[in-house]
Amino acid sequence: MSERKGVLRRCATLALLLFALLPVRAPAQRAELAKIIQRKVLPNGLEVIVVENHGVPLATVEIDVKNGSFTQSSQYEGLAHMYEHMFFRADSTFPEPNQFWDRASDLGAVFNGTTAEERVNYYMTVPQEKLGDAVHLLAAALRAPLFRRDELERERQVVIGEYDRNESSPFFALSRQMDAKLYPGNFSRKDIIGDRQVILTTTPEKMRAIQKKYYVPNNSAVIVAGDVNPATVFSLVDRELGQWNRGGDPFATDPIPAIPPLQKSDGVIVEAPVGAVTVQVQWQGPSVGQDPKSTYAADVFSDVLNDPQSQFQQKLVDSGLWQAVGVNYYTLNHTGPITISGQTSPEQLREALSALYGEIAKFDKPGYFTSEELEAVKAHRAVTSAFDRERASGFAHTLGFWWSVASLEYYMGYVDNMAQQSLEDLRAYARKYIVGKPHIAGVLIAPDARQTLKLVPDELVGEETR
Repeated sequence: MSERKGVLRRCATLALLLFALLPVRAPAQRAELAKIIQRKVLPNGLEVIVVENHGVPLATVEIDVKNGSFTQSSQYEGLAHMYEHMFFRADSTFPEPNQFWDRASDLGAVFNGTTAEERVNYYMTVPQEKLGDAVHLLAAALRAPLFRRDELERERQVVIGEYDRNESSPFFALSRQMDAKLYPGNFSRKDIIGDRQVILTTTPEKMRAIQKKYYVPNNSAVIVAGDVNPATVFSLVDRELGQWNRGGDPFATDPIPAIPPLQKSDGVIVEAPVGAVTVQVQWQGPSVGQDPKSTYAADVFSDVLNDPQSQFQQKLVDSGLWQAVGVNYYTLNHTGPITISGQTSPEQLREALSALYGEIAKFDKPGYFTSEELEAVKAHRAVTSAFDRERASGFAHTLGFWWSVASLEYYMGYVDNMAQQSLEDLRAYARKYIVGKPHIAGVLIAPDARQTLKLVPDELVGEETR
């Protein structure tokens, strides 16, 4: 159930087609979103967000909690995800095993949950006329879970099964080893799937500790999107959750430790029976809470470099050195990663890495990006953002993500602020976070290919920061 999602990258092909047909105009996303999003904060601190979309007679109810791997000490590594699995189990209103699931089936509901670094969400889509029943069902699970030992044991095995499936993939090993080096001493706060031993030994008491600390109304939001009436939604949520007791601020009593800056570059080599060589280079990126301006620049920067016509793509992919190369910044409050990833052949690995670092060194130089490239990706982002709002359930997930890691205000001004980014803003971002900065470089390579190349971790990081 856990996942790491890119945000605002959906429907790219269709968006490009429409962009070619539409006139470019100055974006005004904040004003537009203010018309379709209604918000209310209950006296207990619970935020209720409603989006009307009468396109189809369905309603999605989503609960978002500011929990996730970022709250995990090593003793709780993976338990935010474990809690997610227990959410759809017995509670004081539906106390028998599978009773929640049976009731959801009666409603014709589609439901699930996900765990990420800085958010856990639970969502249910039902026919519009079943909205009240869906709110009641989710509210019961939210307020009074039972954490039955028999159910905990069953879900523990489900989570271990997920762990086993992940562990069977060599890409999982590459990701974990790189995260351990990118966030030294803080790996548990990035480890969504968790530590096997912690999962195997967790107890109902640990689940209740998570509930008491993070599952409180003033650390949660309810988002309802679809064929709904805002006044009705506010009334339903107030009836079901208005008496839910406010808790202490979990981050005031127990602040999340800051992630220290990376001090030096390092390399990671993972061996597996693969054909092509997978390469990842990662830097510690900006915090959306501490440096929001750089997060807007980061997204525009990535879009420009990912354009097939960019100098970056032409020098690396069109040259034949790389099969593909992509750039991404993952927005988080607690230091999101900047990632360049790609694939090449073992024979070309050293030449491909040299060419990649050669391009990286130019990121902050005048002329590497053009005004035409900049304006094109800004308009493309505006179109894809508009498409994201068309599907009510998907839009609920988007709002929940941004509410958790940044704020709804950040999201509502996203396109407008992104449109203000200049070429110098992109160069300043690259200078601050990428060019000449410590990073982690990793490769996934076949054992015989590594042996032939006599590849060692130190040579992966480039000459400039070795």
